[in-house]
Amino acid sequence: MNREELERYARHIVLAEVGGPGQGKLGAARVLVVGAGGLGSPVIQYLAAAGVGTLRVVDDDIVALSNLQRQVLHATADVGRKKVASAADAVARLNPHVRLEPRDMRFTEATAEALLDGCDVVADGSDNPATRYAVADACERAGIPLVSAAVNGFDGHVTTLTPYERRPDGTLWPSYRSLFPDPPPDALVDECARTGILGVVTGIIGTLQANEVLKLILGLGTPLRGTLLMFDARDSRFETIRYARPG
Repeated sequence: MNREELERYARHIVLAEVGGPGQGKLGAARVLVVGAGGLGSPVIQYLAAAGVGTLRVVDDDIVALSNLQRQVLHATADVGRKKVASAADAVARLNPHVRLEPRDMRFTEATAEALLDGCDVVADGSDNPATRYAVADACERAGIPLVSAAVNGFDGHVTTLTPYERRPDGTLWPSYRSLFPDPPPDALVDECARTGILGVVTGIIGTLQANEVLKLILGLGTPLRGTLLMFDARDSRFETIRYARPG
């Protein structure tokens, strides 16, 4: 690290659990962020600020005025632009030492292998069940840790998935399908899209996602494996539930 980087990351480096070696791990890491919207915005901002060296961001959408109430990565002037282009500019302003790899496409079974190539961790902030299942299945096959989150209305949740690894007792950690065996009916998905979202909820859950990603890169603490962390903004209440592989 040069002098400017040492000053930029000084508050990380003085942490005994991070230090110079930990900051080096962050700088060498590549994280795939699925979605540059409500959840992706705080994930991208905090990972870039932390000095994660490469952020690969996949999103094929454009910035709409109705996004700005919660998608704080983008500004009014970005309306009509591709979200990945807006995200790249935002990261360049925030931290010139971070490389953003824009991927103007959807995450599907067909694109999964190329998008995951070389990535150390995945943060899924997509807004539809089909993509969430595709991301989870692909990460499980590739043996890449996944931090998955979702929000709706006043609620959100986050969990970390490493279903290819074994617990201390020798059993495998649960997968996304252990938690959500089947996608919701299309009618329910459509209904959720109309219910709205309190913008700040995406910031709270997305920041928790970023925290999980940093923990995984640094090898700190206890990841939310087998644990679903839920938040209710109406009562400012956090709850957790444990889950395991069926059978």
